[in-house]
Amino acid sequence: MKNLTVKTGKRVMVLDTSAFLAGFDPFSISEEQYTIPMVKDEIMGGSMPWVRFKTAVESGKLKVKTPDKTFLDEVKKSANIIGDTFFLSKTDFQILALALELKTHGYSPLIATDDYSIQNVADQLSIEFASLSTFGIRFRLQWIRYCPACHRRYPADYKSRKCEVCGTELKRKPIKKKAA
Repeated sequence: MKNLTVKTGKRVMVLDTSAFLAGFDPFSISEEQYTIPMVKDEIMGGSMPWVRFKTAVESGKLKVKTPDKTFLDEVKKSANIIGDTFFLSKTDFQILALALELKTHGYSPLIATDDYSIQNVADQLSIEFASLSTFGIRFRLQWIRYCPACHRRYPADYKSRKCEVCGTELKRKPIKKKAA
C-alpha cells in the first residue's frame, strides 16, 4: 500500500474531531481541507469548535466527504496488522480512509489529529499527520494483546475483549516499534 503516489501532489488537510477540539481554525491556512460527516456529530453544538466547523462548511472552506468503502477496507487491514483496530472508532477509520482516498487521487494529505492510534495507522499507510496539542507519536507501534491475570497472549486482531481462559479484560502492549 505504500508509495501509491509521488509526494509532489497538492497538499490537502484532513481534519479529525480532535483538530477542532484543540482550537484549529480552518480559516488560518490556505490549503484545501476535508473531513467526514461523523466529525460534526462529535462536536458539541453551540460550542466554539462547532461554530468554526459550521462556518467553514457553509463558506466552502471545508469539504465534507464520505470515503469509498474500498479505502475503509484497506484501512481496516492496516489497523489489524499493527493491532490498533480495537482502539479506533468508526470516525477514526473514516478519517484514515478519506486521507487514503485523497492520496490515491494524487493529493498529498496531512491528517490533523491528536489521536495516537490514528497517527500510528497513518504512519503504517505512509500518510503524514500533525498533532495540535500533543507531541504526537515518535514510533510506529505494533501491538499484541494479553491477559494481565493469566498472561496468555493473543494476536492483535483477536476478536474478543476478554481472555478465553480466565475471562479477564485484555490489555495491549507494544511488541515492535519503528521510527515514525
